[in-house]
Amino acid sequence: MHEYSIVSALIEQCEQHARANQATKITRVDIKLGVMSGVEPTLLETAFETFKLDGICREATLCMTLQPLVIKCLDCHQESVLAERSIVCPACNSYRTQVLDGEDMLLMQLEMEQEDER
Repeated sequence: MHEYSIVSALIEQCEQHARANQATKITRVDIKLGVMSGVEPTLLETAFETFKLDGICREATLCMTLQPLVIKCLDCHQESVLAERSIVCPACNSYRTQVLDGEDMLLMQLEMEQEDER
């Protein structure tokens, strides 16, 4: 299950951002997950809940926005937003399409906190 290695890299990226911002805790991790990213959302969430326990993300909530597939047809020039994993133009049935969005997993935002020094 490659979701474990993806989550490991995600948590490492979160830790780098926390260090750069002198944060001691991450409370929320927002990601955008494309339908063509090859990542299964439920498995990713399970992996995150498992791996977050030992680090700075232990109290973090993972918030996923699922990005539909956005394609542009090179024949009829129609841009289409598709919920399914298909690269066929729904307007003209052409396979000559370009994917504009929906293939990536991106870290969009982090909510971080700093411990009070009393």
